[in-house]
Amino acid sequence: MLQKTHVHCLLLSTQLLRSFPSLIQRPQATMEEEPQSLQALFASAKAQKKAVETVPINDPTLTDRFNSAVHAFEACQKQISKFSIFSSNESLEDIATADLQYATVDYLFAELLQRSQGPDRLKNIQRLREEYEQFLRLLDQYGILSTTDKELYERYLESPDSFSLAPPNDAAARRQVKINRFRDEKELKQKLEHLSRSQQSIENDDEIARQLYLAEVNLYTHQTFQSLDMLSQEVSMLKLALKNALDQSPQPPPDARRRDAHDTSGYSDRLDLGLSSRGRGQGPLLRKNGVPLQPFVLTSRRAEFQKGVFRPGHNLPTMTIEDYLEEERRRGGIIEGGGEQSGVPKEIDEDDLEKADEETMKARAWDEFKEENPKGSGNTLNRG
Repeated sequence: MLQKTHVHCLLLSTQLLRSFPSLIQRPQATMEEEPQSLQALFASAKAQKKAVETVPINDPTLTDRFNSAVHAFEACQKQISKFSIFSSNESLEDIATADLQYATVDYLFAELLQRSQGPDRLKNIQRLREEYEQFLRLLDQYGILSTTDKELYERYLESPDSFSLAPPNDAAARRQVKINRFRDEKELKQKLEHLSRSQQSIENDDEIARQLYLAEVNLYTHQTFQSLDMLSQEVSMLKLALKNALDQSPQPPPDARRRDAHDTSGYSDRLDLGLSSRGRGQGPLLRKNGVPLQPFVLTSRRAEFQKGVFRPGHNLPTMTIEDYLEEERRRGGIIEGGGEQSGVPKEIDEDDLEKADEETMKARAWDEFKEENPKGSGNTLNRG
């Protein structure tokens, strides 16, 4: 009797599974639809950021790698906001040790965006500042900022564009600040390396892990203010370059109406001008509603003006050099002769009797003139 009951239960279970096949597939679908954990997503984002930093700038895959890393960090930020990892009504002690590492997401994202190659650098700098500001705002909220960093943060909020770690015009002060901050950064890195080695030797130590995460936050805070200092200098240079470019650029063309006012050619494409300006009577051509008041003819002068737009700025030659010389010779503007040939007497054609007589008469006249006017007879000055 028991054996028959057991067989009956098996048959009933098989029928139920066949009738509802989704019962078998549901656990697998649930696993596929489960979102990636924040810890795994953050680890992936940091790994992609490191890959972008090691890829050469001329690598064809750099853009895709960069965009993928950006999307990973944006996904981390959405997860942090969705699960309310950080809250404004909590203190530093309320944050779980495992969640402290997520306080660096905004800084690492800003560091990644430093490699952006977008055309609008000012827009990229604004995005960088927003990420750095969000990172500092979170630290200030939980009281993580030191006294010095708190003062720097307040100075930055007063004037982000002119923020500087030292007076910009005092080279000695800037050099001393740079030396001091280099020493501080070196100490922060040494402390971070020491805590990292301690964590590796002692596993699952919550206190060491907490100190490690806070040391990492302090180092990133130190580097954040250095980045904000450099960004403010870059913004000043970009704005100055933009101003110089605008000052050197040609002025925009005057308004069309002003062009018409100074145009002496008499051409205008407006139909509502008075006919007196066109030399054809008085009064406007059109009413305000567009109805013609007087007959008018549309001419092709506009097309003629358009043809002259692309003409060269200089006058093109209208004749060749040979034509010009021939024209000048015809007008008597060219004196021929001179040179070696000018001293050679012209040969007279012996067959031309008229020309020979003419030359003979000229020679006789010249001889008579010399006889009547001996050499020096015209000089009457300085005589005793």
